[in-house]
Amino acid sequence: MKLRRLLIVSLSLLFILSPFRSFTWADESSSSGAKQVQTNFADTSLLGGVTYTQQFFQVENYWNVSSVDLHLDYQISQLLQNQSSSITLSINNVPFQSFRPLVQEGKTQQMTVSVPLSAIVKGVNTLTVQGHLETTSPVVVNACLPTDTRDNWLQIDKTSRIAVNYTNEAIASSIRDFNTHFIGLDTVKEGQNAIAVTEDSQMAVLEAATYALSGFAKANPVSDKGIPLMSYSTDNLKTKQAVILISLYSDLPDEVKAAIHIDDLDNKAILQLVSLGGRSILVVTSNDTALLVKAGRLVGNQSILSQIDSDRKVVDMTTEVDTPPVSVSRNTPLTETGDKLVGDRHREKAYYISLPGNRSIADASKLSVDFRYARNLDFDRSMVTIFINDTPIGSKKLSTELADDDHINVVIPKTLNISGNFTVKVAFDLELKNAGCMENLEQMPWAFIDKDSMLQLNTKDKADMLFNNYPYPFLRDGSYNQVAVVVPQKHDAYVFQSLSNIFNLLGRYAQTNTGEVLYYQDNVAASQLKGREIIAIGSYQDNQVIRTNNSSLYFKYDKSGQGFVSNEKMSIETNYGKRIGSLQLIDSPYGSGFGMMAVTGSSSEYAYLASKLIGSEGTLWKVFGDGAVTDIDGHVQAFRFKKATTAAPSSLLSDVVERRDVLGFMAAVALVALLVLLSLILMIRKYNKKRRDRR
Repeated sequence: MKLRRLLIVSLSLLFILSPFRSFTWADESSSSGAKQVQTNFADTSLLGGVTYTQQFFQVENYWNVSSVDLHLDYQISQLLQNQSSSITLSINNVPFQSFRPLVQEGKTQQMTVSVPLSAIVKGVNTLTVQGHLETTSPVVVNACLPTDTRDNWLQIDKTSRIAVNYTNEAIASSIRDFNTHFIGLDTVKEGQNAIAVTEDSQMAVLEAATYALSGFAKANPVSDKGIPLMSYSTDNLKTKQAVILISLYSDLPDEVKAAIHIDDLDNKAILQLVSLGGRSILVVTSNDTALLVKAGRLVGNQSILSQIDSDRKVVDMTTEVDTPPVSVSRNTPLTETGDKLVGDRHREKAYYISLPGNRSIADASKLSVDFRYARNLDFDRSMVTIFINDTPIGSKKLSTELADDDHINVVIPKTLNISGNFTVKVAFDLELKNAGCMENLEQMPWAFIDKDSMLQLNTKDKADMLFNNYPYPFLRDGSYNQVAVVVPQKHDAYVFQSLSNIFNLLGRYAQTNTGEVLYYQDNVAASQLKGREIIAIGSYQDNQVIRTNNSSLYFKYDKSGQGFVSNEKMSIETNYGKRIGSLQLIDSPYGSGFGMMAVTGSSSEYAYLASKLIGSEGTLWKVFGDGAVTDIDGHVQAFRFKKATTAAPSSLLSDVVERRDVLGFMAAVALVALLVLLSLILMIRKYNKKRRDRR
């Protein structure tokens, strides 16, 4: 039960933070240490007599906020009746400003107001802009006229913004506080954090760094800016304030060695927080590569990292570092305590459901919603509707007889082809009789979604080797799927940037830290790549795996390996082929049923260019099929080369094994059959015994 609650809280937080993805953040700093973070609105159109919109902004725990200002740019309907219309601003459900908008033909109106600090909370804050817009002027006293028409509109421009002015508290001497600063909104946006490894690191060090990066990528509040992975050097770290350094102890820089105190690192690893050169560094080190990898997994476990109150953590073979396993077919409560919706007309509540990218919703997945609502509704017009990703899948009319205990059961259609994360939305249309003649009361009517509301989620594998299903095959059921990363022997800045792009996005999808990512240099033996999903990064010249398998690529290199040549999908001019990067997802040459992704170009710079396509969700949509090219001007072309997918058709046995409800039913049937058979045997024996006794 505790695990389930933790999962629901995490999913709820992720859903709350998801609107940040559409915002533009601007960061300003002054020499005095005062900073400002701006949250820009998206263009928003509000229609109807009584309408509202909400925008969210973040206040970190370590910010000392001095002021919060709202700058609102808006336009209103030219038909608006000024004396009977108003706009109200609220912060976290606390109203703080109301005004009557002035009608100015074709002009954008501007206003700046201060948001009361007393209503600001640490974490996510909700700003509500609510309009009461009247366009009709009754000619008869007490006339009852409709107000909810298309003439009532309020347009909020994207130049509107919320500005938070603050100063930072210094990082305290605890790993937990360092972790909070490291993934803080301003830290990420200003590029002040990094995960660093020492020069010429062993492959195990890169493995440990990848697990750490994946954990932070999942917790990163900014979707369009990743956490960099880089080599440890003065030039690379001069703009960084929070750094995680992962290294074998023998490879640590001298100044770092002098700052940590160790007695025996052969049988343990340590996490030690130190301060060097005005920046905080979390040193992760050991003499044992296996323990260093284990420490990297611990750093990738946000739950554990956020609990360490000291500046030092020892990791040995007995230390628990794994995250809980992911259940891919499960019963998931929509809400932990229930959710209340108030007000008339259309009201809705959305729930974010996390699902591994390679899983799709299978047959017999159901949604059961228990709810109750006010009795003063117009039940001829009031209803509830269930949406999956904004697609309606079922509705029910509300009734006075069921107002205190109503429910709706809906089967999720498999024709929706839902795979990966999705959203369930419960929408109520709470209509009142003679609503146009009634004063609007915000707490009337109401609806309540009960905590017993449940999603029964059955899933199945979606294993087509296409970028449409990325991050498959490198993630499976929320874990890294036996991944092998093949890198050039020389790791320049572009190689590190390519790794940063790839694992910042994969880390967002990874739900556990228990999968495996092994690193190899390009001269790796073929036997070591068997049974693994391969990511090969580099050029024809510096990556032997790419060079050896050039004939298997969709976009092949010329004989000199200097650039790509034309194929059946695309004509490529000779010089242009030297100035593009390519992503290619092919069947693994080292074992059937596995895949290999080549992130490649004529040099590491162009391989990095290709990696940017799978560096964030904002660019991933540009890639489909199994091969894509991009150039320095941002032109992207994607193609599908495979004529048939490599996924084996699902068998009846595999479908049954994935359905726990069917397995339970079959077990019950088998048990009943066994009991019947046993009863028959006993009856026959008893009958035969009686016959012998008579004789």
